[in-house]
Amino acid sequence: MTSEHRNGAARPPGAGIRIRVRMRARPIDEPHRAASPLELLFDLTFVVAIAAATAWLAHDIAEGHGAAGVVPFLQVFFAIWWAWMNFTWFASSYDTDDVAYRLLTMLQMAGVLVLAAGVPAAVDHTDYRAVTIGYLIMRIGLGAQWVRAGVEEPAGRRTALRYAAGISVLQVGWLLRLLLAETGNLPASAEVPAFVALAACELAVPLWAERAAPTTWHPHHIAERYGLFTIIVLGESVLAATRGVAGSLEDTDVGGPLLVIAVSGLVVLFSLWWLYFLAPAGEGLSDRRHRSYLWGYGHYGIFASLAALGAGLEVAVEQTGHGVHASPAAICYAVAIPLSAYLGLLWLVHASIVAEPLAHPVAVAACVTVILLLPSAAPHVGTAAVIAAIAGLCVLLTAFTIASRRPTRAGG
Repeated sequence: MTSEHRNGAARPPGAGIRIRVRMRARPIDEPHRAASPLELLFDLTFVVAIAAATAWLAHDIAEGHGAAGVVPFLQVFFAIWWAWMNFTWFASSYDTDDVAYRLLTMLQMAGVLVLAAGVPAAVDHTDYRAVTIGYLIMRIGLGAQWVRAGVEEPAGRRTALRYAAGISVLQVGWLLRLLLAETGNLPASAEVPAFVALAACELAVPLWAERAAPTTWHPHHIAERYGLFTIIVLGESVLAATRGVAGSLEDTDVGGPLLVIAVSGLVVLFSLWWLYFLAPAGEGLSDRRHRSYLWGYGHYGIFASLAALGAGLEVAVEQTGHGVHASPAAICYAVAIPLSAYLGLLWLVHASIVAEPLAHPVAVAACVTVILLLPSAAPHVGTAAVIAAIAGLCVLLTAFTIASRRPTRAGG
């Protein structure tokens, strides 16, 4: 084994598993850095959690109280997203892929699955016991990784130990919040503010830790990892719409409205995929590393919007087969609002790291405005017509964005 391999650099294809490797920071400019098979497996555990959160939001929308389900959904989705974020950025800097690293990653995967099992209780009954326990399991694995990095990598020791300390202290805070809620010492009116305060502290930990010395995350690797997670959430939206089709077909045959909404939903999701990958983020993150926080944190809204959009499309398809309690306007707003949030956040997030924004802000603002106005016409023209019009606007925005972009390099 060469010294390069011992220091955590990329292994050649086909190399065997390494039993023990000293954890060292990986090079920022490491060539051909790509997501590892372990990272792809780790992502798959989040499919279960996102699917559970999306399904329960769709249930709330169908029952006519979608607004009440938004806050629990956003809380659960924050836990899902932040767990993925913590692992992803750590792995970009310190992935050794030895036995200890793999086993601690497996422990974090187990925590994700426990969290996923607790999603229904959290969203439907505001019971966060399983979610908190799953989070605790994940944090044990992640904290151990940071401690190991601090012990074995002297140059990044202060940063690693700051991460480990911040994670540990905040985990105590989450457990204390659960204990107070379970014993009745945390008023219901204080539960959401307590969550927001703890979540804000979670977001502050990287800002505090990186002040000691920045970690060596790889910009192109991070961009790829975020792109892969975007595809996962888009896939969950497709799954949600498919559930809606299956539910609709239980009560009726294939009809015009069902086909229109199903096809329009697919067009919408395909357009959003196209827009996201029009501007590869690797070069922008490489040139503007100091803006990585805005880019990385902004993806919470992008991912949550995509998942919520899937729930809205599921109900829109499902209502063609049997009655739901939600009104046509409410169903259309359940599609229009997260879609508009996605488009606005996508422009903002990419504009923070690229020299030329993804699309002209006037075009994005005009598209979002019309999309948000269309649901008011649903009682008169029907849900299918509104969803089709929204799909048409997404196509127009995508086409306009493609036509207006100037190639910056060969093959770009």
